Amino acid sequence: MTPAPKPARIPAIDRSEAELVLLARQNDEAAIRELVRRCNRQLFRVARGILHDDSEAEDVVQAAYVAAFTRLDSFQGKAAFSTWITRIAMNEAYGRLRRRARVVDLDEYRNEAAEALEHGSANTMTPPPTTPEADLGRAEVRAFLEHAIDALPEPFRLTYVLRDVQEMSTREVADLLGVNPITVKTRLLRARRRLRDEVRQNLASEFSGVFPFDGARCAHMADRVIAALRAAQK
Repeated sequence: MTPAPKPARIPAIDRSEAELVLLARQNDEAAIRELVRRCNRQLFRVARGILHDDSEAEDVVQAAYVAAFTRLDSFQGKAAFSTWITRIAMNEAYGRLRRRARVVDLDEYRNEAAEALEHGSANTMTPPPTTPEADLGRAEVRAFLEHAIDALPEPFRLTYVLRDVQEMSTREVADLLGVNPITVKTRLLRARRRLRDEVRQNLASEFSGVFPFDGARCAHMADRVIAALRAAQK
């Protein structure tokens, strides 16, 4: 009698987060890669919002993944995996910030951002055409937005990145930062005011591109994490 064919394996991309975590506990590399793909942007944006440095933020993201996947037994599922690993990334970033002990002149950054807004907002009312020149202009706008966000005081900046850039809910941000939802709303309101109405009204279409972490950069992170986990198992 011919044995029944084995059921087709469900692709990692089609699995729920809970299913991926179960597979990751068994060192399933496809599941680990998919979790990395799903969490990359959020972790990078949070780390970048704390450290102001792309390269160091990437190192934090990798360290957070390695820490999470090597101690998955401690993940109890009380919060989403993405929330749990974001806390790990935040702790790692703040630890590096303390070790770095570098003083950032926030007032200087704020003054530069305010000056740029006053002199550079008039030409952003009409959506530009899709041309190489327009693409370059949008890249410059994103760089300006990142600079303006970096100028915010740390509590406002992190709240703004999580709430408006990463589009997490008020409750999710409150749980992640360990503060009251009202505090989140207050910080967000003040952050938005500091960035000025011109930024939100005239440059809103560029917010989804702030602090990007996708494409080859995203795939390379998965390779780095897998390599680090393999090395840790030897």
